[in-house]
Amino acid sequence: MSKRASWLLVAFSFLVIVVLIAPIFISIAMSFTTSSTLMFPPVGFSLKWYQAVIQQPKWQDRLPVSLIVALVSSILATTISTTTAFALARSRVRGSGLISTLFIAPMVVPAVVLATGMYFVWAKGWTIGPLSFGGKLVGTIIGLILADIIISLPLPFILVRASLGGLDKTLEMAAKNLGASPLKAFFTITLPLILPSILSGFLFAFEISWDEVVVASFLSSPRVSTVPVAIFQQLRETLDPSAAAISSMLLFASVILIVLMTLVRRKPKITEEE
Repeated sequence: MSKRASWLLVAFSFLVIVVLIAPIFISIAMSFTTSSTLMFPPVGFSLKWYQAVIQQPKWQDRLPVSLIVALVSSILATTISTTTAFALARSRVRGSGLISTLFIAPMVVPAVVLATGMYFVWAKGWTIGPLSFGGKLVGTIIGLILADIIISLPLPFILVRASLGGLDKTLEMAAKNLGASPLKAFFTITLPLILPSILSGFLFAFEISWDEVVVASFLSSPRVSTVPVAIFQQLRETLDPSAAAISSMLLFASVILIVLMTLVRRKPKITEEE
């Protein structure tokens, strides 16, 4: 590739990046406006809309719901994904390919399809013979947690499964030959080695649940709702800059999660002395 072509490729890539991130910076800039409506360029500079987010009951009620739902669902999704990935990697289970496909399915199935199906199950319930599931879960924290567990399963499962696939099984065998039980070998050998993947999967699951709006909009109610759903509803009703302020706060939280994922995935360097 010639030098001129390289410069053109770099310029095009830079232009694409600018187009993609420009709306983010525009939203952040509008959150500091003194105007009562969203407008760009912003008028003046003020933090009053961030104060409004902290003081308004609408955001005070929804922020704890978002945190509880994201935290509980990500913990449960990571736990389920880790145990399932380990079981599939260390045993010959019939239908393992089908199980893996089911765990990855929420990533490829359109969100509106998942939301519609969950709404009918969560609202009316699902009965098979003597067994029944769901019903009266719309507008509840439990319903939102169950929904977010389903949509958060794929990434932790993929990361842990890939980590286990690259793990040297002889380490576990050596621990068992030295007298360690399978459970002890897992907690002393396997778990520390795959822990970065587990933590990365947890952070990804938290981020998915934290930002989810499609499924949450189907399962929320006026009394129980998440922050992204409230932002979407407010932007449809009024151009209040507090929506830009809370969006900027969510963006800041996402940046923190990205930094944490980078630190978790970074492998420590082993020096010659070690």
